[in-house]
Amino acid sequence: MSNFFSKENMSKEKPYPPQYYQDYLRLETILDSQKLKSDEYGQHAHDEMLFIIIHQVYELWFKQILFELDSVLDIFSKKEINETHIGTAVSRLSRIIEIQKILIDQIHVLETMTPMDFLDFRDFLIPASGFQSVQFRKIENKLGLKVEDRYTYGDANYCTYLHESDQEKIKASESEKSLFDLMESWLERTPFLNWGETSFWDEYEQAVSNMLHDDRRLIETNEKLSVIEKEKHLTEYAKTEVSFGVVLDKTLHNKMVEDGNWRLSLKATQAALLIQLYRDQPILLNPYRLLTKLADIDELFTTWRYRHALMVSRMIGRKIGTGGSTGSEYLNKTAEKHRIFTDISELTTFLIPRSALPSLPIEVQDNLGFYFHVKENK
Repeated sequence: MSNFFSKENMSKEKPYPPQYYQDYLRLETILDSQKLKSDEYGQHAHDEMLFIIIHQVYELWFKQILFELDSVLDIFSKKEINETHIGTAVSRLSRIIEIQKILIDQIHVLETMTPMDFLDFRDFLIPASGFQSVQFRKIENKLGLKVEDRYTYGDANYCTYLHESDQEKIKASESEKSLFDLMESWLERTPFLNWGETSFWDEYEQAVSNMLHDDRRLIETNEKLSVIEKEKHLTEYAKTEVSFGVVLDKTLHNKMVEDGNWRLSLKATQAALLIQLYRDQPILLNPYRLLTKLADIDELFTTWRYRHALMVSRMIGRKIGTGGSTGSEYLNKTAEKHRIFTDISELTTFLIPRSALPSLPIEVQDNLGFYFHVKENK
């Protein structure tokens, strides 16, 4: 047997030319890309270097997020999606999440710049603004933010503030299937909802009814509550009862979608809830992790927007932003409005205790898990 680590093998040259660190990373180009406007105008502002680098790093991370996101979109564009594909998508969404945490942490570095330091070069930036980040707009569109759901200022389309060539790129991303669209279609194809003689929803509705009946009884029999407090609790209880209609009542669900209070189709909503409830079943673990990652991404971008808004408020107060927006007020509004996967987060409303879950028929358990039956010897 030949020795792989023999001198003969070790001395063989690899079929690729040698690389030099600086050349491979194109550091000369990257490190020569910080041109201070304050120096150009003969009014050197020390902190402009930090400002430029921070935003360049943001754009590099946005590029990586788009790279990962495009691969996940490709996975969910396939006609057949198996367990391996879901695992890959979960891994790549996890990477996006870790990048998002870095995006938030970078704000701490930017906050080492004082408001007076920023004012030294702020006027040189007008009308440039992070609002014009083409990559971030593409991320929002690819995730599934709809044009009509965007918060706008001045009643103008968000593309108006971009160069024409950049507008075309953004509009192209609007017309593509988003991750929300593809995820919804994938959920709608989820099997296991039909149990044969009965169905998951018949069993679930009865379990919900029993749970809510017990909750009402606890309120009515609680001697520590005054009559007014009981009435208040029972009013809230009635709202909870009605809220279950989004997963149990097709008419109510469609009305909520029409009013803009829900987005997922009824079939997709029911499938997502089933995944949440039976996530302990082996085959549903990765789908559950996928839904959790989507909710995490939504939450982290909201956190990033809020932190950004706080930082802007600290830097410029109530001044207008360099891009002409209402500064921190605009950022706060986008944090509130630019949520995409809120339906998944709100599914926790409809969870019931494991002890109350309908028992799975044996054939459904076989499909959901990695089971095999041993025939007894006769």
